[in-house]
Amino acid sequence: MTAEFVTGVFLHAIKTAVLLAAPMLLSGLAVGILISLFQAATQINEMTMTFIPKMLVVALALLLFFPWMIQTMIDFMTMLYSSIPALVRG
Repeated sequence: MTAEFVTGVFLHAIKTAVLLAAPMLLSGLAVGILISLFQAATQINEMTMTFIPKMLVVALALLLFFPWMIQTMIDFMTMLYSSIPALVRG
């Protein structure tokens, strides 16, 4: 096992984690910005007004992107398991 291989696997794992988290984070960010603009325009400062819509949109994004997320995780694990024989030989 070389340092290049470990670095490559680590970078691929970080990239996969960012890809898996991005749909929920971006949807929560978009809803948060829209609600903040609404609150600034109406001068309503209610914490539940930001929390509940964000929670619902993040849950919806999780439901919508779940099949893609599972496939991305399966592809990553397949790549890891397929590299095991090369590690044993070399």
